[in-house]
Amino acid sequence: MPAETLDLREVPPPERHPKIHNSFAALDSGETLQIINDHEPRPLFYEMKAEVEDFDAENYTVEQRDDDEFVATLPKQ
Repeated sequence: MPAETLDLREVPPPERHPKIHNSFAALDSGETLQIINDHEPRPLFYEMKAEVEDFDAENYTVEQRDDDEFVATLPKQ
């Protein structure tokens, strides 16, 4: 179960990544952040992998539930 879930579908795009990074930084090691997005969050994955040392890229998952609903789990090492 994620420590926090962010539904970003109604959040303006320029505000999404800062919100995600702030929420992820507040997690304890071993916790996960779940995001619900209106598009495939592939750019976020590459950004997190390159810039966030404690992002566990190996255990990242994303599931498309509908045309405009993608649920991604971002684990923290």
